[in-house]
Amino acid sequence: MLATLIISQVVSWLVILGLGVALLGLARQVGILHTRVAPAGALSTGGGATVGDATDGLSGRSLSGRDIALGGARPGTPLRLLMFVSAQCPLCKGLIPVAKSFAQHERAALTFVGDDEPAAQHAMIAQHGLEAYDFINDPAVGQALGVGKLPFAVLIGEDGEILSKGLVNSREHLESLVIAHEMGVRSVQEYISGLRTAAA
Repeated sequence: MLATLIISQVVSWLVILGLGVALLGLARQVGILHTRVAPAGALSTGGGATVGDATDGLSGRSLSGRDIALGGARPGTPLRLLMFVSAQCPLCKGLIPVAKSFAQHERAALTFVGDDEPAAQHAMIAQHGLEAYDFINDPAVGQALGVGKLPFAVLIGEDGEILSKGLVNSREHLESLVIAHEMGVRSVQEYISGLRTAAA
């Protein structure tokens, strides 16, 4: 009886040690995978104004019919976020509250930009509580900045320079716009490409 108990204890300890070794191996593999998987970032697209370009003269017409300056230097406003959305885009609607929260956290002046029927834009504003934000409804703004698909975001600095821009569909993508600017790269993809080139 005593021998059986001793054997079962030894087997139990061996199993526990084996599980511990397996757990350490798994943790190591997760760490390797984490370093190999590229961080998600806003997908930069070609066309229109690029990162580093000045935005002097960039303006758009609001739904209320007034012209609003979007570019140029704006002392006292370190970051401006232009969020391109559409009432016809389900992803855009889901990202609106995320953009509002992100802008508040980053202390960025948030402006929504679209190109749609005014009635549809007014309905979206009412549905998502955007009355406190400027809402531009002018296709010229998107054309000037090279916006081809939505949702799209452009980050502008205090001096009116485009800091970063790209397609976004999550808070992580929005945050990557700030990260790309802080790292001094045009996009997260450019940074990753540079790492791969250096490693080759």
